[in-house]
Amino acid sequence: MAELLAIRGIRTGWAVLVAASLANAVTPSSAQTVPTPNAQTVPIPKPAPRARDKQISASDPATTRTLPPPEPVIPDPRRNVPVNIFATFDANQKAQAARVSSYLSSLQTLVGNFVQVGPDGTKTKGDFYIQKPGKVRFEYDAPSPIAIIADGSSLVVRDRKLATQDIYPLSQTPIRFLLSDRIDLMKDTNVVSVTADDMFISVTIEEKQALIGTSRLMLMIGTKDGQLKQWTVTDPQGYDTTVAVYNLDTTKKVNPDLFKIDDFSTFSRG
Repeated sequence: MAELLAIRGIRTGWAVLVAASLANAVTPSSAQTVPTPNAQTVPIPKPAPRARDKQISASDPATTRTLPPPEPVIPDPRRNVPVNIFATFDANQKAQAARVSSYLSSLQTLVGNFVQVGPDGTKTKGDFYIQKPGKVRFEYDAPSPIAIIADGSSLVVRDRKLATQDIYPLSQTPIRFLLSDRIDLMKDTNVVSVTADDMFISVTIEEKQALIGTSRLMLMIGTKDGQLKQWTVTDPQGYDTTVAVYNLDTTKKVNPDLFKIDDFSTFSRG
């Protein structure tokens, strides 16, 4: 029962991440992309290939944790985030947002570990791999069968145990801001809040969908080291999903096969 609740928490958390900004009607761009989050029963895919020539794979021991997981900073659900689209920012706030933009734009690859806290408080851990632009893989620790994969155009939530995967257009998911090749938050997004203290610089982005409602993405980087610490997605109902990252490495070469979303016909059992 505990395992089922944990898996449900992961899927719920990612449903918040990707569904919060999806419109009700999206035209498929390929045979694999579907209009809305729609579970498709598929054969169990083969595991990701092991690393070669110092490339990283999901099972590579090079991703062994060297630091204990952080305690995610859970935003106060009663917080009052400004919603004025004409909000103005002082020079310091603009400088802080520019620092976050510069940092995100400077990243090309990023490998590390994560802790996710879902809306129901369920906490899960795992490893992640980013290759910009547009590619990411989240592998959840056992016994979870969940993997999240984006190949630059689509994002899938894959459940190996159920042999299903939900497919979403990457362009309509909040995580795309983390995967953009270059980004200027003040120009490219609707920033509604910029705050800074001794620990974090926090930038909150707001997105409004006529049929869905308003969702927000809060990015947090360390004030001292300037590294990504966590992000929180708030869905239109006000529920938060927080992902804290650690043991970050920007120098490791990532196996590109990690980001492949195979055609269903290429999957095989076993």
